[in-house]
Amino acid sequence: MKVIRDPKEQRIKVKAKSAVVGRISKKIKGKNDDHFPAFIKLFDINNPHKTHEFPHTVYEFRNIEKIRIRRLNVSKYLEGNHLVINDLEELYIIHEPTKLVLKGYQVEVENRRAAKKKK
Repeated sequence: MKVIRDPKEQRIKVKAKSAVVGRISKKIKGKNDDHFPAFIKLFDINNPHKTHEFPHTVYEFRNIEKIRIRRLNVSKYLEGNHLVINDLEELYIIHEPTKLVLKGYQVEVENRRAAKKKK
């Protein structure tokens, strides 16, 4: 698992099947508590919150006030504090000073269900 803290790139393109987005409850090593830390965990499977699978890459950002998610189907599970984005082909992470914007390409959930029924 690769952990990338405060990446320098403003625009990051990644391949992933799913992503989990949330805030970090622990202090980022060597950083102050007064920042708003966020993470994006990338997986090669759908519904990673239902498994014991580890992410292949984790991006950690500090001082993030807002995360915008553009044109993606997102799931929020009430038992946790994170958002899950399934059926990804690729994800773009755009890092602005205190904001993250997530865009990407996603297989439609309805198409995934139809494919399972054909099998």
